[in-house]
Amino acid sequence: MSDEKNPNEYEKGDASSTVNHVELELGISEPVNALQRFANKLDAVCGVEARGIERIPEELRERAMTYRDYIHMFTIWFSMNCTANQLTLGVLGPVSYKLGLTDSILLCMFGTIFGSVCTGYISTFGPRSGLRTLNVAKYTMGWWPSKLCVILNLCIELGYGLIDCLVGGLLLSAVNGGGMSVIVGIVIVALITWVVVTFGIKWFYKFEQFVWAPTVLVLFVLIGVAGPHFDTTRPSQGTGAVLHGNRLSYFFLVASGPLSWSSAAADYVVYYPKTTNRWGTFAATTCGITFGKLLIEFLGIGLGSGLLLNPTWEQAFESDGIGALVVEAFRPLNAFGNFCCVILAVCIAANNIPGTYAAALNWQQLGAPFAKIPRPIWSTFSCIIFTIIAIAGRDSLFAIFINWLSLIGYWTIIWITMTIQDEYIFRKGSFDWEIWNRKDLLPHGFAALFAFIVGWVGAVLCMYQTYFTGPIAALVGHGADLGLPVALGLTLICYPPARWLELKYVGR
Repeated sequence: MSDEKNPNEYEKGDASSTVNHVELELGISEPVNALQRFANKLDAVCGVEARGIERIPEELRERAMTYRDYIHMFTIWFSMNCTANQLTLGVLGPVSYKLGLTDSILLCMFGTIFGSVCTGYISTFGPRSGLRTLNVAKYTMGWWPSKLCVILNLCIELGYGLIDCLVGGLLLSAVNGGGMSVIVGIVIVALITWVVVTFGIKWFYKFEQFVWAPTVLVLFVLIGVAGPHFDTTRPSQGTGAVLHGNRLSYFFLVASGPLSWSSAAADYVVYYPKTTNRWGTFAATTCGITFGKLLIEFLGIGLGSGLLLNPTWEQAFESDGIGALVVEAFRPLNAFGNFCCVILAVCIAANNIPGTYAAALNWQQLGAPFAKIPRPIWSTFSCIIFTIIAIAGRDSLFAIFINWLSLIGYWTIIWITMTIQDEYIFRKGSFDWEIWNRKDLLPHGFAALFAFIVGWVGAVLCMYQTYFTGPIAALVGHGADLGLPVALGLTLICYPPARWLELKYVGR
Protein backbone atom coordinates (compact mmCIF):
# COMPACT_ATOMS: atom_id res chain seq x y z
CA MET A 1 0.00 0.00 0.00
CA SER A 2 1.30 3.45 -0.86
CA ASP A 3 2.35 5.95 1.78
CA GLU A 4 -0.27 8.16 3.35
CA LYS A 5 0.38 11.68 2.09
CA ASN A 6 -0.98 14.79 3.68
CA PRO A 7 -2.07 17.36 1.12
CA ASN A 8 -0.90 20.40 3.01
CA GLU A 9 2.48 22.09 3.17
CA TYR A 10 3.61 25.00 5.27
CA GLU A 11 3.76 28.60 4.31
CA LYS A 12 6.99 30.06 5.53
CA GLY A 13 6.81 32.59 8.29
CA ASP A 14 7.84 33.34 11.84
CA ALA A 15 6.28 31.25 14.59
CA SER A 16 6.12 32.22 18.21
CA SER A 17 4.04 31.90 21.32
CA THR A 18 1.81 34.79 22.27
CA VAL A 19 4.34 35.79 24.91
CA ASN A 20 6.53 37.53 22.34
CA HIS A 21 3.55 38.83 20.40
CA VAL A 22 4.71 37.38 17.08
CA GLU A 23 2.01 36.29 14.65
CA LEU A 24 1.80 32.64 13.70
CA GLU A 25 1.37 31.57 10.09
CA LEU A 26 -1.68 29.36 10.41
CA GLY A 27 -2.98 29.04 6.85
CA ILE A 28 -2.78 26.20 4.33
CA SER A 29 -0.27 27.17 1.63
CA GLU A 30 -1.54 24.77 -1.07
CA PRO A 31 -5.25 24.03 -0.54
CA VAL A 32 -6.48 21.09 -2.60
CA ASN A 33 -10.23 21.41 -2.16
CA ALA A 34 -12.99 23.94 -1.57
CA LEU A 35 -13.05 23.31 2.18
CA GLN A 36 -9.37 24.13 2.56
CA ARG A 37 -9.74 27.25 0.44
CA PHE A 38 -12.64 28.31 2.66
CA ALA A 39 -10.52 27.68 5.77
CA ASN A 40 -7.79 29.90 4.31
CA LYS A 41 -10.33 32.66 3.76
CA LEU A 42 -11.35 32.42 7.39
CA ASP A 43 -7.67 32.64 8.35
CA ALA A 44 -7.19 35.74 6.21
CA VAL A 45 -10.36 37.48 7.39
CA CYS A 46 -10.48 36.68 11.10
CA GLY A 47 -7.39 34.63 12.01
CA VAL A 48 -8.93 31.15 12.21
CA GLU A 49 -6.17 28.51 12.45
CA ALA A 50 -6.46 26.30 9.35
CA ARG A 51 -3.22 24.39 9.88
CA GLY A 52 -3.59 20.76 10.85
CA ILE A 53 -1.30 17.87 11.69
CA GLU A 54 1.72 18.48 9.44
CA ARG A 55 5.14 18.90 10.98
CA ILE A 56 6.16 22.48 11.71
CA PRO A 57 9.66 22.99 10.27
CA GLU A 58 12.37 24.27 12.55
CA GLU A 59 12.88 27.46 10.55
CA LEU A 60 9.29 28.50 11.23
CA ARG A 61 9.76 28.07 14.98
CA GLU A 62 13.25 29.48 15.33
CA ARG A 63 13.58 32.32 17.84
CA ALA A 64 15.25 33.09 21.15
CA MET A 65 13.62 31.59 24.24
CA THR A 66 13.31 33.63 27.44
CA TYR A 67 12.16 32.84 30.96
CA ARG A 68 8.80 34.38 30.05
CA ASP A 69 8.19 31.58 27.57
CA TYR A 70 8.51 28.99 30.32
CA ILE A 71 6.26 31.03 32.60
CA HIS A 72 3.76 31.17 29.75
CA MET A 73 3.99 27.39 29.35
CA PHE A 74 3.42 26.89 33.08
CA THR A 75 0.47 29.27 33.04
CA ILE A 76 -1.21 27.47 30.15
CA TRP A 77 -1.02 24.12 31.94
CA PHE A 78 -2.08 25.62 35.27
CA SER A 79 -5.08 27.28 33.68
CA MET A 80 -6.12 24.12 31.83
CA ASN A 81 -6.23 22.14 35.07
CA CYS A 82 -7.49 24.63 37.65
CA THR A 83 -11.16 24.28 36.71
CA ALA A 84 -14.32 23.36 38.62
CA ASN A 85 -14.72 19.92 37.01
CA GLN A 86 -11.63 18.83 38.99
CA LEU A 87 -13.71 19.23 42.16
CA THR A 88 -15.43 15.99 41.20
CA LEU A 89 -12.19 14.03 41.39
CA GLY A 90 -11.50 15.43 44.85
CA VAL A 91 -14.99 14.64 46.17
CA LEU A 92 -14.60 11.00 45.13
CA GLY A 93 -11.99 10.33 47.85
CA PRO A 94 -14.25 10.84 50.89
CA VAL A 95 -17.55 10.01 49.16
CA SER A 96 -16.85 6.99 46.95
CA TYR A 97 -13.79 5.50 48.67
CA LYS A 98 -14.69 6.47 52.26
CA LEU A 99 -11.27 8.02 52.90
CA GLY A 100 -10.53 10.61 55.55
CA LEU A 101 -9.30 14.09 54.74
CA THR A 102 -5.62 13.34 55.43
CA ASP A 103 -5.60 10.08 53.46
CA SER A 104 -7.41 11.69 50.55
CA ILE A 105 -5.05 14.68 50.38
CA LEU A 106 -1.87 12.57 50.52
CA LEU A 107 -3.09 10.10 47.92
CA CYS A 108 -4.35 12.90 45.69
CA MET A 109 -1.04 14.76 45.90
CA PHE A 110 1.25 11.83 45.08
CA GLY A 111 -1.10 10.38 42.47
CA THR A 112 -1.27 13.75 40.72
CA ILE A 113 2.52 14.14 40.79
CA PHE A 114 2.97 10.67 39.30
CA GLY A 115 0.57 11.35 36.43
CA SER A 116 1.95 14.85 35.84
CA VAL A 117 5.54 13.59 35.55
CA CYS A 118 4.48 11.17 32.82
CA THR A 119 2.68 13.89 30.89
CA GLY A 120 5.60 16.29 31.40
CA TYR A 121 7.89 13.78 29.68
CA ILE A 122 5.61 13.45 26.65
CA SER A 123 5.22 17.24 26.32
CA THR A 124 8.97 17.62 25.69
CA PHE A 125 8.53 16.03 22.26
CA GLY A 126 6.55 19.03 21.00
CA PRO A 127 9.41 21.54 20.68
CA ARG A 128 11.93 18.79 19.81
CA SER A 129 9.97 17.41 16.89
CA GLY A 130 7.53 20.05 15.68
CA LEU A 131 4.98 17.22 15.60
CA ARG A 132 1.62 16.71 17.21
CA THR A 133 1.64 14.14 20.01
CA LEU A 134 0.18 11.15 18.20
CA ASN A 135 2.38 11.75 15.19
CA VAL A 136 5.25 11.21 17.62
CA ALA A 137 3.51 7.99 18.69
CA LYS A 138 4.17 6.55 15.22
CA TYR A 139 7.85 6.23 16.12
CA THR A 140 7.00 3.78 18.92
CA MET A 141 3.66 2.27 17.96
CA GLY A 142 4.27 2.04 14.22
CA TRP A 143 2.08 3.22 11.36
CA TRP A 144 -1.12 1.23 11.80
CA PRO A 145 -1.04 0.52 15.57
CA SER A 146 -0.70 4.28 16.17
CA LYS A 147 -4.20 4.65 14.70
CA LEU A 148 -5.42 2.72 17.74
CA CYS A 149 -3.91 5.44 19.96
CA VAL A 150 -5.70 8.07 17.88
CA ILE A 151 -9.06 6.34 18.35
CA LEU A 152 -8.51 5.91 22.08
CA ASN A 153 -7.47 9.55 22.43
CA LEU A 154 -10.59 10.68 20.61
CA CYS A 155 -12.56 8.79 23.25
CA ILE A 156 -10.59 10.61 25.96
CA GLU A 157 -11.11 14.08 24.55
CA LEU A 158 -14.78 13.61 23.73
CA GLY A 159 -15.31 12.01 27.14
CA TYR A 160 -13.75 14.96 28.91
CA GLY A 161 -15.80 17.27 26.73
CA LEU A 162 -19.04 15.78 27.95
CA ILE A 163 -17.85 15.74 31.58
CA ASP A 164 -16.81 19.40 31.46
CA CYS A 165 -20.11 20.42 29.90
CA LEU A 166 -22.01 18.38 32.48
CA VAL A 167 -20.29 20.01 35.44
CA GLY A 168 -20.74 23.47 33.94
CA GLY A 169 -24.39 22.76 33.19
CA LEU A 170 -25.04 21.46 36.70
CA LEU A 171 -23.42 24.54 38.25
CA LEU A 172 -25.39 27.01 36.16
CA SER A 173 -28.63 25.14 36.74
CA ALA A 174 -28.05 24.98 40.50
CA VAL A 175 -27.25 28.70 40.67
CA ASN A 176 -30.61 29.42 39.07
CA GLY A 177 -32.40 27.20 41.58
CA GLY A 178 -33.24 24.72 38.86
CA GLY A 179 -34.96 27.43 36.80
CA MET A 180 -32.35 27.04 34.09
CA SER A 181 -32.25 23.60 32.58
CA VAL A 182 -28.99 21.66 32.84
CA ILE A 183 -29.21 21.38 29.06
CA VAL A 184 -28.96 25.14 28.66
CA GLY A 185 -25.87 25.22 30.90
CA ILE A 186 -24.28 22.42 28.87
CA VAL A 187 -24.86 24.34 25.65
CA ILE A 188 -23.34 27.54 27.10
CA VAL A 189 -20.09 25.79 28.06
CA ALA A 190 -20.00 24.01 24.69
CA LEU A 191 -20.45 27.27 22.78
CA ILE A 192 -17.58 28.99 24.62
CA THR A 193 -15.41 25.98 23.86
CA TRP A 194 -16.40 25.93 20.20
CA VAL A 195 -15.61 29.61 19.59
CA VAL A 196 -12.09 29.47 21.06
CA VAL A 197 -11.18 26.10 19.56
CA THR A 198 -12.41 27.07 16.11
CA PHE A 199 -10.20 30.16 16.06
CA GLY A 200 -7.29 27.96 17.11
CA ILE A 201 -3.97 28.24 18.88
CA LYS A 202 -3.74 32.04 19.15
CA TRP A 203 -7.12 32.37 20.86
CA PHE A 204 -6.37 29.25 22.89
CA TYR A 205 -3.15 30.80 24.23
CA LYS A 206 -4.82 34.12 25.02
CA PHE A 207 -7.81 32.54 26.73
CA GLU A 208 -5.72 30.21 28.91
CA GLN A 209 -3.26 32.96 29.75
CA PHE A 210 -5.85 34.97 31.65
CA VAL A 211 -8.80 32.73 32.56
CA TRP A 212 -7.03 31.20 35.57
CA ALA A 213 -7.14 34.48 37.51
CA PRO A 214 -10.91 34.72 38.16
CA THR A 215 -11.00 30.98 38.93
CA VAL A 216 -8.29 31.26 41.58
CA LEU A 217 -9.91 34.31 43.17
CA VAL A 218 -13.23 32.48 43.43
CA LEU A 219 -11.50 29.42 44.89
CA PHE A 220 -10.01 31.51 47.68
CA VAL A 221 -13.48 32.80 48.42
CA LEU A 222 -14.69 29.18 48.54
CA ILE A 223 -11.91 28.30 51.00
CA GLY A 224 -13.03 31.10 53.28
CA VAL A 225 -16.73 30.33 53.23
CA ALA A 226 -16.64 26.50 53.14
CA GLY A 227 -13.37 25.72 54.91
CA PRO A 228 -14.81 25.87 58.45
CA HIS A 229 -17.25 23.11 57.50
CA PHE A 230 -14.63 20.60 56.33
CA ASP A 231 -14.34 17.45 58.47
CA THR A 232 -10.67 17.26 59.42
CA THR A 233 -11.06 14.56 62.10
CA ARG A 234 -13.08 11.77 60.49
CA PRO A 235 -10.77 8.78 59.79
CA SER A 236 -10.84 6.58 56.71
CA GLN A 237 -13.49 3.87 56.83
CA GLY A 238 -12.63 0.16 56.71
CA THR A 239 -9.64 -1.79 57.89
CA GLY A 240 -6.97 -4.09 56.50
CA ALA A 241 -7.28 -5.13 52.86
CA VAL A 242 -10.49 -3.13 52.38
CA LEU A 243 -8.83 0.14 53.39
CA HIS A 244 -5.68 -0.61 51.40
CA GLY A 245 -7.77 -1.46 48.35
CA ASN A 246 -9.65 1.84 48.57
CA ARG A 247 -6.40 3.75 48.95
CA LEU A 248 -4.85 2.07 45.92
CA SER A 249 -7.96 2.62 43.82
CA TYR A 250 -8.12 6.32 44.65
CA PHE A 251 -4.39 6.85 44.08
CA PHE A 252 -4.50 5.41 40.57
CA LEU A 253 -7.80 7.08 39.78
CA VAL A 254 -6.27 10.45 40.64
CA ALA A 255 -3.15 9.59 38.61
CA SER A 256 -5.36 8.90 35.58
CA GLY A 257 -6.41 12.57 35.55
CA PRO A 258 -3.05 14.12 34.58
CA LEU A 259 -2.19 10.98 32.57
CA SER A 260 -5.10 11.81 30.28
CA TRP A 261 -3.22 14.89 29.05
CA SER A 262 -0.25 12.81 27.90
CA SER A 263 -1.79 11.81 24.58
CA ALA A 264 -2.12 15.49 23.62
CA ALA A 265 0.68 17.06 25.68
CA ALA A 266 2.94 17.99 22.75
CA ASP A 267 0.08 19.59 20.80
CA TYR A 268 0.06 22.70 22.98
CA VAL A 269 3.82 23.41 22.84
CA VAL A 270 4.51 22.40 19.25
CA TYR A 271 5.08 26.02 18.14
CA TYR A 272 8.01 26.47 20.52
CA PRO A 273 11.50 26.35 18.92
CA LYS A 274 13.64 23.24 18.82
CA THR A 275 16.14 24.96 21.11
CA THR A 276 13.60 25.00 23.95
CA ASN A 277 15.24 23.48 27.01
CA ARG A 278 13.82 20.00 27.50
CA TRP A 279 14.04 20.14 31.28
CA GLY A 280 12.35 23.54 31.18
CA THR A 281 9.44 22.12 29.17
CA PHE A 282 9.21 19.14 31.50
CA ALA A 283 9.25 21.29 34.64
CA ALA A 284 6.74 23.85 33.34
CA THR A 285 4.31 21.12 32.25
CA THR A 286 4.67 18.96 35.36
CA CYS A 287 4.39 21.86 37.81
CA GLY A 288 1.56 23.56 35.89
CA ILE A 289 -0.57 20.41 35.93
CA THR A 290 0.28 19.53 39.52
CA PHE A 291 -0.39 22.93 41.08
CA GLY A 292 -3.46 23.55 38.95
CA LYS A 293 -5.10 20.26 39.83
CA LEU A 294 -4.13 20.11 43.50
CA LEU A 295 -5.48 23.56 44.32
CA ILE A 296 -8.99 22.64 43.28
CA GLU A 297 -8.92 18.89 44.05
CA PHE A 298 -7.95 19.58 47.66
CA LEU A 299 -11.02 21.82 47.85
CA GLY A 300 -13.09 18.98 46.40
CA ILE A 301 -11.76 16.66 49.09
CA GLY A 302 -12.73 19.21 51.74
CA LEU A 303 -16.25 19.51 50.35
CA GLY A 304 -16.58 15.73 50.24
CA SER A 305 -15.39 15.39 53.82
CA GLY A 306 -17.96 17.91 54.98
CA LEU A 307 -20.97 16.13 53.52
CA LEU A 308 -21.69 14.06 56.64
CA LEU A 309 -21.35 17.10 58.89
CA ASN A 310 -23.65 19.27 56.80
CA PRO A 311 -27.09 17.78 56.01
CA THR A 312 -27.84 20.56 53.52
CA TRP A 313 -24.63 19.79 51.61
CA GLU A 314 -25.45 16.09 51.57
CA GLN A 315 -28.98 16.69 50.37
CA ALA A 316 -27.83 19.04 47.61
CA PHE A 317 -25.18 16.60 46.45
CA GLU A 318 -27.47 13.57 46.42
CA SER A 319 -30.25 15.39 44.59
CA ASP A 320 -28.34 17.42 41.98
CA GLY A 321 -24.68 16.42 42.11
CA ILE A 322 -21.47 18.42 42.34
CA GLY A 323 -22.97 21.64 40.97
CA ALA A 324 -25.57 21.84 43.70
CA LEU A 325 -22.93 21.04 46.33
CA VAL A 326 -20.78 23.99 45.23
CA VAL A 327 -23.79 26.31 45.17
CA GLU A 328 -24.76 25.18 48.67
CA ALA A 329 -21.22 25.82 49.91
CA PHE A 330 -21.46 29.40 48.58
CA ARG A 331 -24.98 29.85 50.00
CA PRO A 332 -23.93 32.09 52.94
CA LEU A 333 -22.69 34.70 50.46
CA ASN A 334 -26.13 35.01 48.81
CA ALA A 335 -25.99 36.81 45.44
CA PHE A 336 -22.21 37.13 45.48
CA GLY A 337 -21.97 33.37 46.03
CA ASN A 338 -24.13 32.78 42.97
CA PHE A 339 -21.88 35.10 40.98
CA CYS A 340 -18.85 33.04 42.06
CA CYS A 341 -20.57 29.86 40.88
CA VAL A 342 -21.23 31.40 37.48
CA ILE A 343 -17.53 32.29 37.19
CA LEU A 344 -16.53 28.71 37.99
CA ALA A 345 -19.02 27.31 35.47
CA VAL A 346 -17.93 29.54 32.62
CA CYS A 347 -14.22 29.01 33.31
CA ILE A 348 -14.66 25.23 32.96
CA ALA A 349 -14.18 25.93 29.26
CA ALA A 350 -10.46 26.36 30.07
CA ASN A 351 -10.31 22.59 30.59
CA ASN A 352 -12.55 21.74 27.66
CA ILE A 353 -10.84 23.88 25.03
CA PRO A 354 -7.46 22.08 24.87
CA GLY A 355 -9.11 18.67 24.72
CA THR A 356 -11.37 19.71 21.88
CA TYR A 357 -8.40 21.30 20.08
CA ALA A 358 -6.57 17.96 20.28
CA ALA A 359 -9.66 16.02 19.18
CA ALA A 360 -9.86 18.05 15.97
CA LEU A 361 -6.27 17.03 15.18
CA ASN A 362 -6.98 13.40 16.06
CA TRP A 363 -9.73 13.22 13.44
CA GLN A 364 -7.18 14.29 10.83
CA GLN A 365 -4.70 11.67 12.08
CA LEU A 366 -7.07 8.84 11.19
CA GLY A 367 -5.93 8.98 7.56
CA ALA A 368 -5.38 11.08 4.43
CA PRO A 369 -9.09 11.54 3.56
CA PHE A 370 -9.72 12.91 7.06
CA ALA A 371 -6.69 15.23 6.84
CA LYS A 372 -8.20 16.95 3.79
CA ILE A 373 -11.01 18.25 5.98
CA PRO A 374 -9.79 21.42 7.77
CA ARG A 375 -9.27 21.50 11.51
CA PRO A 376 -12.09 24.05 12.23
CA ILE A 377 -14.67 21.67 10.77
CA TRP A 378 -13.45 18.82 12.95
CA SER A 379 -13.53 21.04 16.04
CA THR A 380 -17.15 21.91 15.27
CA PHE A 381 -17.99 18.24 14.77
CA SER A 382 -16.35 17.30 18.07
CA CYS A 383 -18.30 19.96 19.98
CA ILE A 384 -21.57 18.69 18.52
CA ILE A 385 -20.78 15.10 19.53
CA PHE A 386 -19.89 15.71 23.17
CA THR A 387 -22.71 18.20 23.63
CA ILE A 388 -25.28 15.65 22.51
CA ILE A 389 -23.75 12.92 24.71
CA ALA A 390 -23.58 15.30 27.71
CA ILE A 391 -27.25 16.13 27.34
CA ALA A 392 -28.15 12.45 27.11
CA GLY A 393 -25.98 11.47 30.11
CA ARG A 394 -26.65 14.42 32.38
CA ASP A 395 -28.22 12.28 35.12
CA SER A 396 -25.23 9.92 35.65
CA LEU A 397 -22.16 12.16 35.99
CA PHE A 398 -20.40 10.27 38.77
CA ALA A 399 -20.69 6.85 37.13
CA ILE A 400 -19.45 8.30 33.84
CA PHE A 401 -16.52 10.05 35.48
CA ILE A 402 -15.25 7.13 37.56
CA ASN A 403 -15.50 4.54 34.79
CA TRP A 404 -14.15 6.79 32.05
CA LEU A 405 -11.16 8.20 33.89
CA SER A 406 -9.83 4.85 35.08
CA LEU A 407 -9.93 3.41 31.57
CA ILE A 408 -7.89 6.35 30.30
CA GLY A 409 -4.99 5.55 32.60
CA TYR A 410 -4.71 1.96 31.41
CA TRP A 411 -3.79 2.63 27.79
CA THR A 412 -1.83 5.85 28.26
CA ILE A 413 0.55 4.30 30.79
CA ILE A 414 1.22 1.41 28.36
CA TRP A 415 2.12 3.81 25.57
CA ILE A 416 4.24 6.09 27.79
CA THR A 417 6.19 3.11 29.12
CA MET A 418 6.99 1.92 25.60
CA THR A 419 7.95 5.43 24.50
CA ILE A 420 10.47 5.79 27.33
CA GLN A 421 11.98 2.38 26.62
CA ASP A 422 12.13 3.03 22.89
CA GLU A 423 13.88 6.37 23.32
CA TYR A 424 16.51 5.33 25.84
CA ILE A 425 17.10 1.64 25.07
CA PHE A 426 16.76 1.42 21.29
CA ARG A 427 17.05 4.93 19.81
CA LYS A 428 19.50 6.35 22.35
CA GLY A 429 17.65 9.64 22.09
CA SER A 430 18.03 9.93 18.30
CA PHE A 431 14.97 10.51 16.07
CA ASP A 432 14.61 11.43 12.41
CA TRP A 433 11.60 13.72 12.54
CA GLU A 434 11.54 14.13 8.76
CA ILE A 435 10.07 10.63 8.27
CA TRP A 436 7.00 11.21 10.43
CA ASN A 437 4.67 10.49 7.49
CA ARG A 438 6.71 7.73 5.80
CA LYS A 439 5.05 4.38 6.27
CA ASP A 440 7.97 2.65 4.54
CA LEU A 441 10.50 3.99 7.08
CA LEU A 442 8.57 4.00 10.35
CA PRO A 443 8.38 0.83 12.52
CA HIS A 444 5.79 -1.78 11.63
CA GLY A 445 4.73 -1.78 15.27
CA PHE A 446 4.50 -5.54 15.83
CA ALA A 447 6.38 -5.34 19.14
CA ALA A 448 4.40 -2.34 20.35
CA LEU A 449 1.09 -3.95 19.45
CA PHE A 450 2.07 -7.16 21.25
CA ALA A 451 3.12 -5.29 24.40
CA PHE A 452 0.01 -3.13 24.18
CA ILE A 453 -2.27 -6.17 24.10
CA VAL A 454 -0.41 -7.89 26.95
CA GLY A 455 -0.57 -4.73 29.07
CA TRP A 456 -4.27 -4.26 28.34
CA VAL A 457 -5.08 -7.88 29.22
CA GLY A 458 -3.29 -7.37 32.53
CA ALA A 459 -5.29 -4.20 33.12
CA VAL A 460 -8.58 -6.00 32.48
CA LEU A 461 -7.67 -8.79 34.91
CA CYS A 462 -6.87 -6.19 37.58
CA MET A 463 -9.53 -3.53 36.97
CA TYR A 464 -12.15 -2.68 39.56
CA GLN A 465 -15.04 -0.85 37.94
CA THR A 466 -18.78 -0.57 38.39
CA TYR A 467 -19.44 -2.80 35.39
CA PHE A 468 -16.59 -5.31 35.88
CA THR A 469 -14.20 -6.51 38.55
CA GLY A 470 -11.19 -8.49 37.37
CA PRO A 471 -10.34 -11.74 39.17
CA ILE A 472 -7.07 -10.35 40.51
CA ALA A 473 -8.64 -7.05 41.63
CA ALA A 474 -11.26 -8.99 43.57
CA LEU A 475 -8.57 -10.56 45.76
CA VAL A 476 -7.85 -7.26 47.56
CA GLY A 477 -10.52 -6.42 50.14
CA HIS A 478 -13.82 -5.66 48.43
CA GLY A 479 -11.87 -4.92 45.28
CA ALA A 480 -8.96 -2.68 44.28
CA ASP A 481 -8.20 -1.10 40.92
CA LEU A 482 -4.70 -2.39 40.11
CA GLY A 483 -5.06 -2.12 36.34
CA LEU A 484 -2.67 0.79 35.89
CA PRO A 485 0.39 -0.53 37.76
CA VAL A 486 -0.05 -4.05 36.35
CA ALA A 487 -0.33 -2.70 32.80
CA LEU A 488 2.84 -0.66 33.39
CA GLY A 489 4.74 -3.63 34.79
CA LEU A 490 3.75 -6.07 32.04
CA THR A 491 4.63 -3.55 29.33
CA LEU A 492 7.98 -2.88 31.01
CA ILE A 493 8.76 -6.59 30.81
CA CYS A 494 7.31 -7.46 27.39
CA TYR A 495 8.27 -4.55 25.13
CA PRO A 496 12.12 -4.67 25.17
CA PRO A 497 12.51 -8.33 24.07
CA ALA A 498 9.67 -7.99 21.56
CA ARG A 499 11.23 -4.88 20.06
CA TRP A 500 14.65 -6.55 19.94
CA LEU A 501 13.16 -9.44 17.96
CA GLU A 502 11.32 -7.05 15.66
CA LEU A 503 14.52 -5.13 14.89
CA LYS A 504 16.48 -8.35 14.33
CA TYR A 505 14.02 -10.12 12.03
CA VAL A 506 12.00 -7.27 10.51
CA GLY A 507 14.62 -4.52 10.52
CA ARG A 508 12.54 -1.53 11.60
